[in-house]
Amino acid sequence: MKNGEAMTAEFSTEQKRYLEGFVSGVQAGRVARGMSPIGSDAAAPPAAPMGPDAAHIKAQDATKAKGKKLTDQENWKRDENPFDAYARFKAQAEKGEYPKPPDNFRWRYYGLFYVAPAQDSYMCRLRIPNGIVTHGQFAGIADVAERFGGGYADITTRANIQIREIEAVDAAKVVEAVQDLGLTSRGAGADNIRNVTGTPTAGIDAFELLDTRPYAREWHLHVLNDRSLTGLPRKFNVAYDGAGQIAALEETNDIGFQAVEVADGASVPAGVYFRLMLGGITGHKDFARDTGVILEPSRATQVADAIVRVFVDSGDRTNRNKARLKYVLDDWGFEKFLEAVEAKLGAPLTRIDASHIKPRRAPNRMAHIGVHPQKQAGLNWIGVVLPVGKLTCEQTRAIAALARDLGDGDIRLTVWQNLIVSGVADANVAAALERIEAMGLAAEASPVRAGLVACTGSTGCKFAAANTKGTADAIARHVEGRLELDTPVNIHLTGCHHSCAQHYIGDIGLIGARVPVGDDGDTVDGFHILVGGGTGADATIAREIQRDVKSEDCPAAVERLLGAYIAHRAYATETFFAFANRHDIDTLQRLAGDDAP
Repeated sequence: MKNGEAMTAEFSTEQKRYLEGFVSGVQAGRVARGMSPIGSDAAAPPAAPMGPDAAHIKAQDATKAKGKKLTDQENWKRDENPFDAYARFKAQAEKGEYPKPPDNFRWRYYGLFYVAPAQDSYMCRLRIPNGIVTHGQFAGIADVAERFGGGYADITTRANIQIREIEAVDAAKVVEAVQDLGLTSRGAGADNIRNVTGTPTAGIDAFELLDTRPYAREWHLHVLNDRSLTGLPRKFNVAYDGAGQIAALEETNDIGFQAVEVADGASVPAGVYFRLMLGGITGHKDFARDTGVILEPSRATQVADAIVRVFVDSGDRTNRNKARLKYVLDDWGFEKFLEAVEAKLGAPLTRIDASHIKPRRAPNRMAHIGVHPQKQAGLNWIGVVLPVGKLTCEQTRAIAALARDLGDGDIRLTVWQNLIVSGVADANVAAALERIEAMGLAAEASPVRAGLVACTGSTGCKFAAANTKGTADAIARHVEGRLELDTPVNIHLTGCHHSCAQHYIGDIGLIGARVPVGDDGDTVDGFHILVGGGTGADATIAREIQRDVKSEDCPAAVERLLGAYIAHRAYATETFFAFANRHDIDTLQRLAGDDAP
């Protein structure tokens, strides 16, 4: 028997089919990347990219054709799409191995972040459209965090949940356990469309113009079921605000859909529409701007899809710091960008003069805390204060039981790092408050704690320069013991330039810094302090007032600022925002008794 015949005889029918499938897959992958199939004429021009990744590959190729270099991340996802690597991810987890940088990036597509050196473990971030979960899901999250994580959960500034301290061997188990709950972590990190946010009191707020839940859900499912919307030049945020009492901070997102009421006399029928806002990224000192476009709410997903696809084609794939929608808009201008969106849609967008849009009601800055009547007669929502967004598993289960027993079964997360239990009958409010107190939580907060926001900080994030949550708690305790504030003040602490806690929009914002001490080059935790940020109608980027303040000195520094506000405000109801923005920085430093540069 000849050697070739002997080798052929060794393959069974099943093996041959496997090899045929394998070769077919390799060929398809080469074609998708614009490469010639194996065995074809090498001189033939490369085939056009095909499949769900085609637009991304074309954008990468166009970048390289201009003589530019792709970022490492662009090459990593081109070499192996993360969603094609799940089997390898599971095998790596079963061996208890943590990833090297390329896979650390890829596994973020599954919502898993390897956060060393801050913690030698994974963090898992979920996707929760409009920030609403059922009581069963919430209790299930506690089970996952207790079994595979550190025994607690963090509520984020995108109305989301993170589970931390996950060992490598449990990484895939967490992803699958979350899916067993009817939730997902898919696309919650890396170059994807992140968790979609909406008004937390959607459907129960007497003042809302629109219930955002169906639109957030539709977009969430649209993204999950279309792989071509993954692998963007960088992350992408979308928010829906229904004009209820609690702000969704849509102006801080790449796309903000803002419910507005159009009056009679416009070129469209009177009624409720979404106003389209684009380009928000407050970490880069910019808010989403009104495009002049309005749309029927039913078109929101279609329009968002077209916007993202223009970004896929045009976003910067050579510089991660410039790879956001804002920079395309800065380069092109809004009109050119909107024309490209219209080309994707195959239809014009509707523009009307702002004079035809009725003024929006200002949000209630304390509506996410305490007891508030719903639009449904006899029912209430209760906003529960969480210590800088952290919940133990016991508290998580207790909240779930409260929603099941005395509410409508839902838990609603907010961008203020707290949660709301909805559907509590008038007769059950007192019992609900007693149960919340028994958990070690509260439904009341001081004007400082109600607006206190802090990112993970150096205890759990490798980028952070300081302990944000610890410093936030120290500020609140210090100020509460010395000052009596009668108006809410938002204090935001973020650990690094990524600005997850959005320090630029706080009345007082703090960003982590390594503060030099002594002459030998040593540094300690500290912050730069900013003042005068705002959102909504007051959308303003905060200004720096003090640099390199050691963490231990931040509580006193914030006390001086708030003390100056109380002593020098123009009238009893003047907000800190108004006070800070009617003075220049030199005057604010003098009034606060601090002349630091």
